[in-house]
Amino acid sequence: MTTVKLENIDACVFDAYGTLFDVNAAAREEQAALGSQWEEIANNWRTKQLQYTWLRSLQKKHADFWQVTGDALDFALSTSGIEDAELRDRLMNLYLKLSSYPEVKSMLESLKAAGKKTAILSNGTPKMLDAAVENAGIGHLLDGCYSIEDVGIYKPDPSVYQMAVDELGVAPSAISFQSSNAWDAYAAKAFGFNVVWCNRFGQAAERLPGTPDAEITNLSQLLPIVGAD
Repeated sequence: MTTVKLENIDACVFDAYGTLFDVNAAAREEQAALGSQWEEIANNWRTKQLQYTWLRSLQKKHADFWQVTGDALDFALSTSGIEDAELRDRLMNLYLKLSSYPEVKSMLESLKAAGKKTAILSNGTPKMLDAAVENAGIGHLLDGCYSIEDVGIYKPDPSVYQMAVDELGVAPSAISFQSSNAWDAYAAKAFGFNVVWCNRFGQAAERLPGTPDAEITNLSQLLPIVGAD
């Protein structure tokens, strides 16, 4: 964890998947059906999901995150030699109900108590994000929930980060952006945000433009950095 204090932060904007919501939760719920391969399937699902967003953006062949998530799951199951339509449907439905990380709700409560605006900025479709927010019971703690579907291209395109500026009416210099996805954190910093990388998984630093301002291991550590402790 890096000890930094960011000054004059008016809004905290969060990535959704892997940052607020546990992307492995769906596969974990189906451990009995997936067996010892469940973690490998979860990892392949997530990796391919992200790859497809980048590749579709580069190819200018957009499909929404629900389709991309399903395509990635099909790849992951096929890689592990699993063909089970009912299991696939259960996993996709579970993705709408991913559990939030334990500290998320109390962290958002503290930010709101400190007078900070809060929002989600995500690749997810509005339907997916609404379901995850409702399941976590955090809707009342958010000032906005923004989907890339409004610009039709995935992160890390700068137009995605601009959405938060436009929707919240807050300058990039007064926004702290949080993501557990290092590539997202670095891209948001290159865009002009203050950035706190929530490095939940102990990943090495990226070799990309835009080094984050601070690094934490869970979101409860964000509060003193943005002046909400």
